[in-house]
Amino acid sequence: MIRYEELTKRYRDHLAVDRLSLRIEPGEVVALLGPNGSGKTTTLKAAAGLLAPTAGRVLVGGAAPSRPDARAILSYLPQKVAFPESLTGWEVVDFYRKLRSVDSGRADEVLRFASLNGSSGRAVGTYSGGMVQRLGLAVAMLPDTPLMLLDEPTAALDPIGLTAFYEVVDAAKERRRTILFTSHQLGDVERLADRVAILVEGKLAGVFSQRELAASLGERGVMRVQTSRGEIAITGPPSNRPRALDEIRSGGVEILSLTIEECRLDTLYRELVTHD
Repeated sequence: MIRYEELTKRYRDHLAVDRLSLRIEPGEVVALLGPNGSGKTTTLKAAAGLLAPTAGRVLVGGAAPSRPDARAILSYLPQKVAFPESLTGWEVVDFYRKLRSVDSGRADEVLRFASLNGSSGRAVGTYSGGMVQRLGLAVAMLPDTPLMLLDEPTAALDPIGLTAFYEVVDAAKERRRTILFTSHQLGDVERLADRVAILVEGKLAGVFSQRELAASLGERGVMRVQTSRGEIAITGPPSNRPRALDEIRSGGVEILSLTIEECRLDTLYRELVTHD
C-alpha cells in the first residue's frame, strides 16, 4: 500500500529523513515511533503528497502520492488541526464532505463516532483543544478510503476522544483498511499497531512486531535487590526475576527491598542509534 524507497528529505542544513526504506502492506496498522524531531511527521507528509523528496521516492498504491489517483485512496490527519472558529463543527464536516464527494449521511455518522454529537451545532471557537482534535478525526474519517495517515492522533485527545479514536481504528482494522500513524506513546502502539517502525534522527533504527518490541524492552529491564550484603542488579526479562530471587534466598541472603526499572523507550532509542 505504501512503499518508501531510500526516502531522503533535507531542509537546507537539516536532514529530516535519511534514506528511509519501508513497506506498509494492505490491511496493516503500522506505528512510526520516535522522539520529537525524529522525522515522523516528514515521513507521513511524504506519503500524503504534501512535500517532495530530496532524494528517493514514495509510492502509494503503486503511484506517486502527488497524483490524484493516489490521493483519492487516502485520508490524512495532520498533527495540528485548525478550522475557522466561526463555523460550527457540523459545517466544518459538511464542507470537507462535499470536497471529497461523500454521501450527506456520512457527516452525522462521523460526528457520532468522534463523540461530538452534542457539540456539532456550536462554533469551533468555543471548542476545547481535545474537541478540536476530535473534529479533525471526524474529518479524517469522512471518506471511506483504504488508507489512513494519522499524525500524532492521540496527542491532544481527552479520554472521550481517546476512546472514540480506538473505536475508529478497531472498525478500520475489521474492514482491512491500512493505517500508518505516528506516536511517541508506547500505549498507542500496544493497543493498535501490528508493527512498529522506530525512527531516530531521521533514520530507520528498527522495525519490530508488537511482541518483538515488548520483548526488546523487557530484556533491558533491571531489578535492583537490596540485601543484607549489598545491592544486586539483575538484568533481563521479567520471567527471569522469580528464579533470581529464589537463588538469592536459597543462599541464605536476606532480601531487604527491591525495585524494578523497566526499560524506557528513550533508552531503546539511544541504544538503537548508538549501534546504528
